Amino acid sequence: MVTQERIDEYKRVGRYVELAQTGDEDLGPLQLLPGTWQNTGAFQGRGWNMIALPFEGSGPPLDYRLLVNQFNEELKFSLVDKAVPNRGIDRPTNTNTDQFVVTLDFEQMIKQIKAEDQPDSGLAGAPDLAIHHEPGLWLHMTNHQTDGLNIARLSTIPHGDALLALGKSDMIDGPPAIPMVNGLPIGVSQDLNNNPYLAPYKHYSDNPFLGVLSAPFPGFNPVSPHQLLTLGMPNNVKKTTVLHVDTAIQQGGIRNIPFVVKQANAAEMKSTFWIMELDENGADGKPKLVIAYLQIVLLDFFPRRDGEPGLIRWPHVSINMMEKVQEPDRSKAEMPAV
Repeated sequence: MVTQERIDEYKRVGRYVELAQTGDEDLGPLQLLPGTWQNTGAFQGRGWNMIALPFEGSGPPLDYRLLVNQFNEELKFSLVDKAVPNRGIDRPTNTNTDQFVVTLDFEQMIKQIKAEDQPDSGLAGAPDLAIHHEPGLWLHMTNHQTDGLNIARLSTIPHGDALLALGKSDMIDGPPAIPMVNGLPIGVSQDLNNNPYLAPYKHYSDNPFLGVLSAPFPGFNPVSPHQLLTLGMPNNVKKTTVLHVDTAIQQGGIRNIPFVVKQANAAEMKSTFWIMELDENGADGKPKLVIAYLQIVLLDFFPRRDGEPGLIRWPHVSINMMEKVQEPDRSKAEMPAV
């Protein structure tokens, strides 16, 4: 928690940028993020993704394909921008009311290990194909919080999307409880066995995607895409920091380039990150850290088939679990003040 004494120090010292470090109390709930997180060792190949895409190729009733990926990821948090001032005035008292934001930059890089789709389009892509790159910022609102919203995530995606998601943080003892997710599209009959429009989902429900693995691994089922995250939870988690953000909260939202809006509009995003401190130490003598996330982007395309107005809403779901492999490089010089 950032105290009033620290806020007063922000006012005296001013804004500055430096290399982030784990445990920096100015980062508040973000303080365990600095460094590099990867799918390595026991966490190799723990990323899974599903997305429905407009596609003409197999004839009616299908006009889409369902793409599933197994992937590896690198997620880096390196620079912290401290005491970013948002200026304001408290109108009843006519006094200056400044908010100070502490930001942590990040860069996410994802390469698929294996991918396939139904119906088979020939477009799923080869191993090591880069399937996602996302630079952005996490924000910690240190004071003057609105409705308890103390964190935010700003992201830009090369497809032509920019988002602001707002949310809250929490700290819990032990491991997190992963929420259930229904991966079926909203706006169609969800009778998996009797609705031919859901044939790609039924295929993976009956034959979960194994990626490069084999039985008895249960596979990734896009109908209930949260299951592998639940099954893979470490059994020695001491405590967990929860970061939940949603573009549907208050002034959050997503803006997309015209082609994306016309073809498969990214309408909403919600994501939850669980930063887990394990009851075991790493080589540095500090508790091992594991991060897991569940992200849902809702894509709107094609008219609903349930008689309601509007478009079908397709859940694009990504899950992953990684370990921290490196702290930020302290040999680098500090950034100059801004």
